[in-house]
Amino acid sequence: MHNLTIILRFLHVVGGAFWFGSAIMLGFFVAPTVSAIGEAGQKFMGHLVLKAKIHTAIAISAGLTAVAGVGLYWIDSAGFTSAWMRSGPGIVFGIGAFFGAIGFGFGNVLGMNIKKVATIGSQIQGKPTADQMSLIQAAQKKMSVAGPVSSISLIISMICMSVARYWF
Repeated sequence: MHNLTIILRFLHVVGGAFWFGSAIMLGFFVAPTVSAIGEAGQKFMGHLVLKAKIHTAIAISAGLTAVAGVGLYWIDSAGFTSAWMRSGPGIVFGIGAFFGAIGFGFGNVLGMNIKKVATIGSQIQGKPTADQMSLIQAAQKKMSVAGPVSSISLIISMICMSVARYWF
């Protein structure tokens, strides 16, 4: 069990660091920059999404982080049955997991809509059609909600995960 715990902890911490760092970097720095610089930003984002597949890397990292986290919680709680779940660390890890799940769900909505915008943007020749603009605006509206909810949830989750062991 010790080796499994080490592997799960490695996957959870490294995957979570990549997921959290990517989400914060994209949400607070890349997306506003892309919006500010216009067409060059759209080309950059198109490459980042369609060629580099950043959304896929983040989704894989988020999935590994979540699965490893559930595994660690399972081990620490003796199969979700022990009094540990009602202890300070058990509760705070649980709160962190709850917010991580919210971040995961809204992050998936965000990722799907980022891909949709990048795909439509790559198909535009000259001026976008009314239909293309409508699809882009609908996706951007979803992104304007999903992005902040995902980022704030991941921040809360990261805070909980980093301090949970020290609660009594």
